[in-house]
Amino acid sequence: MFKRIRIVGRGRVGAAVAARLRDRGAELETDRPELVLLCVPDAAIHAAAADVAVGPWIAHVSGATPLAALSPHALRFGLHPLQTFTKRRGAEQLDGAWAAVTAEDGDARLRGHWLAGQLGLRAFDLPERSRVLYHAGGTIAANYLVTLFRAASRLLEIAGAPPEALVPLMRRTIENGFELTGPISRGDRLTIDAHLAAIHDAAPDLEPMYRALLEATAP
Repeated sequence: MFKRIRIVGRGRVGAAVAARLRDRGAELETDRPELVLLCVPDAAIHAAAADVAVGPWIAHVSGATPLAALSPHALRFGLHPLQTFTKRRGAEQLDGAWAAVTAEDGDARLRGHWLAGQLGLRAFDLPERSRVLYHAGGTIAANYLVTLFRAASRLLEIAGAPPEALVPLMRRTIENGFELTGPISRGDRLTIDAHLAAIHDAAPDLEPMYRALLEATAP
């Protein structure tokens, strides 16, 4: 569908996307693009779009930024890979991930789904009005997993246990479909109270987080 694609921005996402499209045979260094794909920070999308002459299709990879940021372009869509990226890895980071496609008509939707397929992503449609809420959910899943690991690692370090031992536990929880186990699932209040007392003594700043998570997790 698109043979000539210009990618603006080669950060973590842009570099992975460029590598995958190059592998798919796309012409990336072109003066006559059929699609301009903006892989720039959210705050830079509007200015980057304004620098592109009206004519080719244009898209961004932001999760929360509205399509209006791509004005004055009418041929536009959004494609957000629901994945976390690092510069240390390449195009394989896209494999198996899902992607939200936001489009204003059928032609844009078709092109968004085509691009997702070229990148190795599983596309789903996302209405414009739902983008921020969707992005908030993704942020909780990705960013706060880091927060939880840091907090748990700190408690293990204080206890004299290796924090890296948590990684297989966290992976298995995902593999098990996030099935709840442990003292909360058993209703074991004695153990939970013992946790709270130990955290209060060893890392009191983590106690409010533990209590908040307890309230959010308890059946």
